[in-house]
Amino acid sequence: MTRLSLPTEGRPRAEVLAELDAMGRGDADWRGAHTWSLVYHAGEEHTRLLREAYGRFFSENGLNPMAFKSLKRLETEVVQMGAGLLHGGPGTVGLLTSGGTESILLAMKTYRDRARRRLRLPGRAVVIAPESVHVAFDKAAEYFDLRLRRAPLRADMRVDVKAVRRMLSARTILVVGSAPCYPYGVVDGIEELSGLCQARGLPLHVDACVGGFLLPFVERLGRPIPAWDFRVPGVSSISADVHKYGYAAKGASLLLYRDMELMKHQFFATTDWCGGVFASPGLLGTRPGGAYAAAWAALQSLGERGYLELHGRALDATRRLLEGIAAIPELEVLGAPDATIFAYRARDPQVNIYAVGDRMTARGWHIDRQQHPACLHAMVTQAHAGVVDAYLADLRTAVAEVKGRPELATQGEAAMYGLVAHVPLRGMVKKNVLRMLEAMYGPEGTPPDLGAEAGRPGDRLTQLALKALPRLEKVSGLLRRLRRR
Repeated sequence: MTRLSLPTEGRPRAEVLAELDAMGRGDADWRGAHTWSLVYHAGEEHTRLLREAYGRFFSENGLNPMAFKSLKRLETEVVQMGAGLLHGGPGTVGLLTSGGTESILLAMKTYRDRARRRLRLPGRAVVIAPESVHVAFDKAAEYFDLRLRRAPLRADMRVDVKAVRRMLSARTILVVGSAPCYPYGVVDGIEELSGLCQARGLPLHVDACVGGFLLPFVERLGRPIPAWDFRVPGVSSISADVHKYGYAAKGASLLLYRDMELMKHQFFATTDWCGGVFASPGLLGTRPGGAYAAAWAALQSLGERGYLELHGRALDATRRLLEGIAAIPELEVLGAPDATIFAYRARDPQVNIYAVGDRMTARGWHIDRQQHPACLHAMVTQAHAGVVDAYLADLRTAVAEVKGRPELATQGEAAMYGLVAHVPLRGMVKKNVLRMLEAMYGPEGTPPDLGAEAGRPGDRLTQLALKALPRLEKVSGLLRRLRRR
């Protein structure tokens, strides 16, 4: 392999930009609203505003708010607007982070340190969260030496609060709920969780990374939403991404606390470094000022009326999608989505939902796959209003193709996802995923084609595994039941 080296002479600006454009031509088509996650697009005019706002503070660094007082003002005002939206009180505090993962990491670190200062018990501190909670909580648990216990879901895909009650122990330091959860788009019973937490003196974090700038407007549009924000007395903190349904530039997320008594456990400070006294409110040192400015500009430019219009279009598109999927006899939606996020699976045993995903991908749609149960996922934004009919037409065709061609379940990504979802030895799956990361970030740095090898008809190992799937599924289900006990 020939390594790319730094050019001896700088290349012309037009040439550099042309190559960047060429690199992006093979990416998912978010401009055509063919992606159902990752990108939140409010239109070209809004995007131009974000670029200009970001550019105005492109070089400023939030590391030192004394040097860039403008950034601290921008951050403070974004925090205040977010707190007002989520019914925070006069003492509500928080900060802008680089994204939902940083917000979640910080919340977990905060409650770990809070617990350490209050009481020390042998063994790892425990955080209880729904099975559907975002995987960033697993990452935080691994990073900060916490034990994450996942509570099962009810049939409606919301957390089983009775199970949470049974899981509470003296080592529990935090309970988490989602508003809504990423996989199924439903809001957990935050009021019920709040009652448990208040009775035990435990903090309750609400992960509203996808819903924080969506649910308040959905509620104003007349849709009944279970209480979940700071109106619920037991809620101690909320994470809410501005760069998702707040339509800001990446990366901008809010982490809000009910009061400083909680947030103070998040701060880092050292006084003995030879470089001087150092203090930081979050994980990052350097914090890009452009993200502050773009988040502020998004909130200021759209305002309540703008968000109501954007989310109204997204809700209408979601309604049409759900009605269209319900009209396909072979499919069913999981749970009862509270807003514009949902998942659907096959109810017909002759239809492999992952194969349906493959056929949709072949038609240019970027489809997210999920497991336990096997399903396809969609996060609907205002940009999807114009593609609903095309999506449903392609979906009906894809289902018919898969039903008429059972062999599609043993090809492409359907084979790989089907195998991964049913293998009971999860350590083996994790080991292979880590190997893929090693390949992706190795010297060549090329993303592997995840489905190519698994779907190859001549791959004897894959074919044997696929034949064993019914048995693997039974063993996997048994192991999951044993773990819950």
